[in-house]
Amino acid sequence: MRASVAAGHEATAAAGAEILAEGGSAADAAIAASLASCVAETVMTGLLGGGHAIYWDAASGTATALDCFVTAPAGAGTALDELDVRFGEEIVRYAVGPASVAVPGLPAGLEALWRAHGRLPWARLVEPAIRLADQGVPLPQAHATCLAMLAPVFTLTERGREIYAPGGRVLVGGERLEQPGLAETMRLLRDEGAASVYSGTIARSLIRLLEGHLTAADLAAYEPLWEAPAETAYAGTRFLARRGLTPPAAALARLPRLDGLDATARTLALVEALAGAEAPGHTTNLVAVDADGNACVLTTSLGLGSGDFLPGLDLQPNSMLGETELLVGALAPGERMASMMAPALALDGDGLALAIGSAGGSRLRSALVSVTAAILDERIDPQEAVERPRVHPAGPAVHAEPGADEQALATLERLGRPVRRWPERHHYFGGVSAIARTGAAADPRRSGSVVIV
Repeated sequence: MRASVAAGHEATAAAGAEILAEGGSAADAAIAASLASCVAETVMTGLLGGGHAIYWDAASGTATALDCFVTAPAGAGTALDELDVRFGEEIVRYAVGPASVAVPGLPAGLEALWRAHGRLPWARLVEPAIRLADQGVPLPQAHATCLAMLAPVFTLTERGREIYAPGGRVLVGGERLEQPGLAETMRLLRDEGAASVYSGTIARSLIRLLEGHLTAADLAAYEPLWEAPAETAYAGTRFLARRGLTPPAAALARLPRLDGLDATARTLALVEALAGAEAPGHTTNLVAVDADGNACVLTTSLGLGSGDFLPGLDLQPNSMLGETELLVGALAPGERMASMMAPALALDGDGLALAIGSAGGSRLRSALVSVTAAILDERIDPQEAVERPRVHPAGPAVHAEPGADEQALATLERLGRPVRRWPERHHYFGGVSAIARTGAAADPRRSGSVVIV
């Protein structure tokens, strides 16, 4: 594989590639890219969220998973602020506000990743994010479309309106997203490390904002966790990923071989293998591979975002406690929340064959399974696999992008399954980033980008 970065924004991918060009590891590149995404992709993610990663160490031939997702604070269980948001053509009720905030895990996870696999100084990895925050960054069209949908949340407060709707009008694609406070945030992260979020300057600001919902003890107790990934045999490879709420490996195990099937049979097989609840999600994914063959896949999320901002820092806390599809039972303080994230690797006799992940809540499984099968089983070009029209079953209904096989959709309707045909390709269907031996790919549904070093 060539050293490269695939991510959900041009600036995110460029930040990771900049670090690779200086001899940084895949971990270094993923960290720099993730911090850049916390500036460039604040409609999708943010520093005060959580994530999951998987890392391939080429020298030792080992893969490890990193859990840096959020935990429940001591104040969990207080009343949430609810509002209705139009998601595509559907109305979805969200819960936001201070009571929706969980203990963030991403900063601690990035530092753990750096300590385990980094080469370059921590301060160097933060520099691209500082530069982006100082200069501002163009808002891609896919992000602008998402912002238009989520504007009721992002503009709840005066600071939110100043950032995302300056002059009283929500930003549109191509306009500049200005978040100068994030430059100060990133300088604090550079100087204080992840501790800034857990015991330092950012922690104190977060505790003041949340007024007892999240405490100093909650933050101090947080720890990222290294784990062994689960393994499934698929298309001649060992597919490695975390189990999660809706693991893609289970769907891959049910999926018949697609190689040689026509579009109708392939579509019907995918719909049969995929199942799960409907759950809007706002995440981002990136993949980095370095010159030594190490790889890192990192998926992160802020949930929808609480709607509040830390004064002077332009940081929006997460809203994970308001993400009802993640609440699978009562949460004790300090307990990890469940997640659908599934960064993954596929290994064959020659080593790493594919590093892949996706954004998109419950749809990330459909996206991951579809693209993974296309690359590993059908052996098509990664970018072609990412751009292929997707289907996503949600309960009895099947959602389909333009170009999905009409004969298969008609068959599903005859079998009594409602089919919703979307008028255009949409970020609803996830956002895949992938690097394979045959090339790298990023998802146009999220205005994704690939940079090869």
